[in-house]
Amino acid sequence: MSDPKRPPPSPLLSPAEGLGIVLDEHLRWIGQWHRAAFYREGRGGESMSAPASFAAWCAAARRDDLAHQPAVEKLATVHEQMHRQAKLLLLKAAGGEPPDEGEYESVIGRFEEFVALLRRVERAFGAAASALDPLTGLRSRRGMQEALEREMNRFQRSGHPFCLVLSDIDKFKSVNDTYGHDIGDRVLSLFAAVISRSIRSFDEAFRMGGEEFIVCLKETTLDEGFRVIDRLREDLMHTPIPLPDGRVISITSSFGIVETEPGVGVDEMIIRADKALYHAKHSGRNRVVRYGTDMAAADGGAPPAPPPSPSPPRRPKTAR
Repeated sequence: MSDPKRPPPSPLLSPAEGLGIVLDEHLRWIGQWHRAAFYREGRGGESMSAPASFAAWCAAARRDDLAHQPAVEKLATVHEQMHRQAKLLLLKAAGGEPPDEGEYESVIGRFEEFVALLRRVERAFGAAASALDPLTGLRSRRGMQEALEREMNRFQRSGHPFCLVLSDIDKFKSVNDTYGHDIGDRVLSLFAAVISRSIRSFDEAFRMGGEEFIVCLKETTLDEGFRVIDRLREDLMHTPIPLPDGRVISITSSFGIVETEPGVGVDEMIIRADKALYHAKHSGRNRVVRYGTDMAAADGGAPPAPPPSPSPPRRPKTAR
């Protein structure tokens, strides 16, 4: 039951700011549930609805770009399961049947899972607010435009080119649908790790959102960038992803790459990289397409050659 002295989170609060109120109200709620279930024969249970703060927090999270994370959906699911189980036990207690140890542990287990997820989301929002993607550790799209404009200004002063690379994991939705969001998160984290070990320390990588990433290869020509990203593509293809049941899967990604040109701004470069990525997706996936150079097929020419297939021992199963 909500504390009447403490209102639910204001719509003006960010999701991160409302998490403390949610946790405080649920700590009070679990104490009230204990008393009703074990010492009051369920009396008062009919008024013990879920604290209003969580519904307000969810509404704020949906409005915030930082909140589109699978962890938020899981948090809501665990919250609903916890309160449903707790309510059923109060009804049994009111009928003269107090909860047994297994039933009690079920509710407490859900409560502990809920609190742990709350803490995880709290850390995630804190990382996101600092311009880091909480799942991959790469920089988020917050601040990306500023970083790319800074590199564009350097190009205009020095004439040293750079490349932008837009990537999208192939058939990522099927990974989530087949194996669940936890494995999807693992795939995103692994892809970010492959990117980080494939580029130089002064290059920059960003998670655009979902399964899309953008890489800035500094002082790099189109052909040089192509070689770097094609090695990245092969590395990803040969990196196994273990599943909880002992199986492994592997994934691939498609890439569009563009080099700076005088008079072409950052926004146009991203558009061009997106066109190259689109071409990569629609000419077979698992390939790197250079804007212009590899897009002759759009004008009736031959499409870029398909990449080599991985050797069978290193690719036990593909989920794309």
